[in-house]
Amino acid sequence: MPTVELRFAALNGHVRTARMIATAVSRRAGVPAGAADEIEIKLAVTEACARAVRVNRRHAPDSPVHVALVDTPDTFTITVADCGRPGDEVAPGPDGGLVTASTLLDLEPEAADPPWWSDTSDDDSAEDSAGFPPGLGLALIEGLVDKVEISRGPDGVGTVVAMTWHTGVEAAPYKTAR
Repeated sequence: MPTVELRFAALNGHVRTARMIATAVSRRAGVPAGAADEIEIKLAVTEACARAVRVNRRHAPDSPVHVALVDTPDTFTITVADCGRPGDEVAPGPDGGLVTASTLLDLEPEAADPPWWSDTSDDDSAEDSAGFPPGLGLALIEGLVDKVEISRGPDGVGTVVAMTWHTGVEAAPYKTAR
């Protein structure tokens, strides 16, 4: 059962509130201080919530973003769910899993060819992409958390991003370099 649940309108201003609540609950849950006080949780929650806000604004503007924070004896998990198309703004990697940030940004410049993600002829997200490839935020999250899982919503609608940090004796040491 979630320790805390949030539902908020798909507005960018609510992302900051979700980040502050996640940071406070993560401290109480026992997430190593470096992860909670520094940037790992704040940045991961910001990326996941901002992505969900973009997706909902595009496909389900009246639907709320759902955030659940779950504290167990060994883990702290934050799930962020949107109500858009399943897999929206998720770029699959070559092995079928998440594409990594280094793969997304490892571009060999071709003289006249635009990057593969800039073809938005059949996509209405051009104004939200800001020139970055789809899935970059999720690739960033993957480097900030101990475990990330991307799945369809329980009713087949939307995408759920689950981010987990270890809190128990076997908690991963705080990563100082990325």
